[in-house]
Amino acid sequence: MIITLSAAILFPILIMIQAIPSDLQSLYCALAQNSSTQNATYQYLPIPTTISNEAQEELRNTVFDPSMLKAPDPDDLNGWKRQYHDFESMLMALSQPIIDLYQPDISEMMLDGIQILDIKPQNWTDNGKVLVYAHGGGYTFGSANSTLGSPVLAANATGLRVMSINYTVAPFSKWNQTTDQIVSIIQMLKEQLGYSGDDIAVYGDSAGGGLVTGSILKMRDQGLELPAALILWSPWLDLTETGDTYFTLKYADPYLSYDSFLKNTARAYVDHADQKNPYVSPVYGNFNGGYTPTLIQGSTREIFLSGFIRLYQALDQADIPVKLDIYEGMPHVHQYLYKTPESKIALSKMNEFLKTYLDY
Repeated sequence: MIITLSAAILFPILIMIQAIPSDLQSLYCALAQNSSTQNATYQYLPIPTTISNEAQEELRNTVFDPSMLKAPDPDDLNGWKRQYHDFESMLMALSQPIIDLYQPDISEMMLDGIQILDIKPQNWTDNGKVLVYAHGGGYTFGSANSTLGSPVLAANATGLRVMSINYTVAPFSKWNQTTDQIVSIIQMLKEQLGYSGDDIAVYGDSAGGGLVTGSILKMRDQGLELPAALILWSPWLDLTETGDTYFTLKYADPYLSYDSFLKNTARAYVDHADQKNPYVSPVYGNFNGGYTPTLIQGSTREIFLSGFIRLYQALDQADIPVKLDIYEGMPHVHQYLYKTPESKIALSKMNEFLKTYLDY
């Protein structure tokens, strides 16, 4: 059995190596290749007994080598086009079981020339609130169409209308243009659809989490009314390889590799000299001028964990309402493992946070 994955995050496109034999069901093997040497480094990662049986089963049946996924050179436009199209059909297939399970109403609209998918859960009642979603995919792949699994889960858990932004991926849009697209859509919700800032919440996962975090910081600096709440699932908050867990969890993260993949996706999105710009890597932002109440969700095996903690501390020190919600032994964007108690708990906490700050 392959674990149910999502286009909204990075790990769906990683390579499945093999299933674990029954006599080794207490372990799964994550093969990690150290790109600085020619020798592969093998890491045998125990499946924690402290996570649910359902989560243990998901991990037991999948083994990935994140270092085998190679990104094109940052300026290789044809290479990025090929990779984008290669991923789309596969990612759509991965979202389909979630769509089939929850059977939402999905329609399409255009706002400021950008495609938006409008997702409403079954038996939706309009309470005047909306949740805006930006998908992940290392800034370079995935679309609103192929990542529908994530907003469908969110809509079902919260009862909210979710609008997924089909923003332009890198390298065909760089950070300044992409954050402008997110800001523009939030403004269009106010100007064309009649929502106020108090009616709007925003969420993103993985790269989408970093994108919306930086976009809201840009809104604040432009003097615009901010959304009422921000939800982040395993956000990529520092595009440089900076932070303790980039190194301490380098071979413990079964789904993400900076050296072979994320380094080039970051450079496709933003020049190296600008990677510490707070709109790109929000952990470097100054939040003393105000910010949106934020829920950060992640797990103990992610190389992005330092980013979660650093953003939490920055917001907390600026007296911004913030909650850091970390899960034991789970993979990147574990909300997608929707059959596990850990996913259900995270989605429930998301709902509680939104109810508090959207007031519905």
